[in-house]
This record gives sequence, C-alpha cells and structure tokens, in this order.
Amino acid sequence: MTRLLQEWVMRQADVRPEGTALVMRGERLTYGQLDALSNQVAHALRAAGCRRGDRVGLLLRKSPTTIASLLGVLKADACYVPLDTASPSPRLAKIVAAAAPRVILTTPGAGVLEYDALEPSVRIGWMDVDRSAAPPATAFTLTDVRHMRTDPPTFANGPADLAQLLFTSGSTGDPKGVMITHASVVHFVEWARVYFGLSATDRLSGHSPLHFDLSTFDLFGTFSSGAQLHLVPPELNVVPHKLVQFMRESELTQWFSVPSVLALMAQLDVVRRGDVPTLRRMLWCGEVFPTPALRYWMQRLPDVPFTNLYGPTEATIASSYYTVPRCPVDDHEPIPIGRPCAGEELLVLDESLQPVAPGETGDLYIRGAGLSRGYWRDPEKTAAAFRPNPADPRDRLYRTGDLARVGDDGLLYFLGRADSQIKSRGYRIELGEIEVALQSLPGLAESAIVARSTEGFEGTVICCAYVPRPGAEVTPLTLRQQVGALLPAYMLPSQWKAFSGRLPRNANGKIDRRRIRDEWTRGDVPVEA
Repeated sequence: MTRLLQEWVMRQADVRPEGTALVMRGERLTYGQLDALSNQVAHALRAAGCRRGDRVGLLLRKSPTTIASLLGVLKADACYVPLDTASPSPRLAKIVAAAAPRVILTTPGAGVLEYDALEPSVRIGWMDVDRSAAPPATAFTLTDVRHMRTDPPTFANGPADLAQLLFTSGSTGDPKGVMITHASVVHFVEWARVYFGLSATDRLSGHSPLHFDLSTFDLFGTFSSGAQLHLVPPELNVVPHKLVQFMRESELTQWFSVPSVLALMAQLDVVRRGDVPTLRRMLWCGEVFPTPALRYWMQRLPDVPFTNLYGPTEATIASSYYTVPRCPVDDHEPIPIGRPCAGEELLVLDESLQPVAPGETGDLYIRGAGLSRGYWRDPEKTAAAFRPNPADPRDRLYRTGDLARVGDDGLLYFLGRADSQIKSRGYRIELGEIEVALQSLPGLAESAIVARSTEGFEGTVICCAYVPRPGAEVTPLTLRQQVGALLPAYMLPSQWKAFSGRLPRNANGKIDRRRIRDEWTRGDVPVEA
C-alpha cells in the first residue's frame, strides 16, 4: 500500500527501471534515471538544511529535470511549492513570503523573482548553473546535485504530512496557500487509477502547469501505473493545430486539461474525425466545458469516453465524476458534475446546513478523504471555509462557494458561483484580487470587475468597467499593460468598458455589478486575451 507519493516512482524503478517515465522535446527519463536523479536532489536538499515539514519553492519551467526535482523535494521530507514562472514579480514575492521556503529551486530566467529581496534564510538551488557561476546565496547547483549519492534517503514523513502547498487567488489581493497531504493525493489517484483502468501501456498528457492541481494527477496517475508522461510544451497552447499534432505524434492514450484548451481547438476546427486513434479517454476539470465544444469533440471522436471531473483545490484534484454516455443532442443540454468519487460526499445544503429538496438550488459542500488541512498559516480563513459537520462534529464540511442541485436522475448539476469567485481558463480567480490590483493604478478613479458566462466556446469572460481620473490618458491597452505587471495573464480582463463620472450604484450606494453586467452588451470594448 502506497503511503507517500514518491514511493510509486521507487516501486517502478525496482520492477521496470528501463521503462520510460517522462518525455519532453526528445528528452527522456526512464524510471531508473528518474529515481536516481530525484534521490540526488533529495540528498542536496538535506545537505542544504531541509528537514521534515520544510517548504521548497519550484520556480522551474516544465521539464523532466523539474519533475525529478519535485520528487526530490518529497524524498527530502519537504513540501513542494510550485511557483508560476509567468507570474509578475510582486505576486511571486507575496507567495514566497507567505510560504517561507527553506530553498528555492530555479534556473536563470525562469521567472522574475527578485532574489536580492529574499529573506537571508532562503537559499537557492540553481538547477542549470555551474558552481563557478553561482551567486553568493547559492545552496547548490545541478553540478553539485550530479555528484550526490543515488541511493534513496530515509524518509520521516507520514501520510498526514504536507506534499504540496498550492497558492490560489485571494479576494484581498493576497494568494491563499492550500495545504495538500500525501494521503489526500494517494486516495484520489488510487480511485482514478482503478476507475480509468490506467496501466503501464498508457501514455498520459502532462498539459497543466505544476502550480495548477490538475498536474498532480498527470504526475502521480502516471507513476502509480508505470505509464509514460508526455509533458506538453506550453507554447503549443497558442497553436491549436500543433497541439492536436502533439497528441497524434505522442500517441497519447489519455488527455487531461481544462476545457478552455479543448474549446479553443474546437473553435478553430483543428480536429479531424477519428483523430488521435490511440486515445482511450478524454478528461477535463477546472471549469464548465461549453456544450457546443463538447459536442464538437464527441462527434469527431465517437469511440472515446469523455469524463467531466469536478472539484476545488481544497478537495484535492476532483471530488465527483461523470462519464458522458452519449453526445448531447443540442448545444443547450447541461452536463452534470455527476456522482462523488469513492470516499467523498457532495452535499447540497441550505443556510442552516440542512439538505435541500431534489431540484432546488443550494450551496455545495464536500466532505471526505480529499479535504485539505486548510489554508497555510490562516486559521481564520480555514475556519470560515472548513466547518464542523452538524451530523458529526468530529467531521468537516468544505463550503465550495458553488451553487448546485440534485436532478431527477440523482446526479449533481453545477449552477454557478454564490460569491465573487469564478473559473476562467481553468483557474480559480477571486474577482476581488483583480479589483485590488486595479485600485493601485493612478489613472483610475473607480473600477469594478464582473464575469459574463457565454453559451458559446468562450466560457466565462472577465470584464472590467472603469472610470478614468480627470485628465488621465487611459485606454484598455494601457490598463492591461499596467495590470499585467501585477497579475498573471490568466487573471487579466479580456473586455473593457469606460464609464464617465462614476460607476452605476444600487440603492445602498454600492457599485451595482449586476447592472454593469446587464449593460455590458452596449458598446463594449473587447481586448484580445
């Protein structure tokens, strides 16, 4: 029985050391090589002072060496903190300050973190720099790693220890760190491996970035079954026909991504009937898959099972599933989020935490084996989101913030958000965090963010309403550039609308976001995402 995530790789290295584990741009690592290199990283981290419970930041572009580094963090009894290499420096600095890592593993140019401003206790592991070229705060380099022992270190960690700390958007402008344990990931992966029938003959896609929780299943779904993980080069996302070509040439058997990627491929009509003949399953998670785009895919790949997975980061990858039994008959047919995964329970409750009647709308709560321990060093936010279960005070319920209903078919249906949080391009985004960034811009008197759901391929669109300060030269392009220095690209509004005087108000004098959303179709100023 697997207790710790790294044990899957160690097991595969024992039984099939020559089997391919990772592939990217012609570079391959076998399970034996992956195990040995991750052991070397672990020994280097231990030598740098890493101990049980320490955090290690990963500011690395996706590559086989990056995955070995991640496994090395786990083997050093530490918790990995994946950092978005595309995030602006101020946001990276907030996450690093909150996580307080012992070491950051990185390479020159992989992100815009200001190393000179880090706490003196934070050391750097340069994963492609020779020791002679390393800056003073260096803990080790890849050259040093390669000289380390290849035998596995002794682990002190247990299943309840943290494996990863994933930072998501926060409404106050400060990202929240979600604590995920080894046990939570192991539980989901073991269920998914059996349900999807993963085996050593599989070739899985590694599409999601490491700071996105879908990547956790890409990695450990692969390693648990001795399969191959084909890491998708990020630049292919903007060239959809090459993304399909990658699927074909890699002979993938499983694709797993956010729906927005699949919707863009559908919108540009890059998939042929019977395309990717090796594909055994198509999975998506992270946001609603527009039904028109799903129908496009199912019509072209009629023999491939399509499965919708649902679950917030706080519940570890996914908590429910629905394998679509047939192609939807029209573009308006809703796709359920289905039934709970094994060991999970999804509850639709009212304000008193009592179940609502079937067909009625309520707040969606999750309980079970996948729940996170809460938010990193934030007991107040943890207590607000993770509540005692009225049926058993020793148990916890996580309030997702989503609205749902139970249909006549007994399946769960997602109905939208109950708060200012959205899913766009697969990412969970607090609209308040975007507004905090906008409020810091000198050229704006007022601003508000709203989200519009579309029935087409686009999904959820982030929109910005703003009022320029008198005399300020403000355009959507300049605003986008300024906000882009503070927020990652996936949080930037794609449509902008200027108001004169002030934004619309409701009877209480507050900004009327509903009215702004309703008026948006009149004279909006779209800006390409």
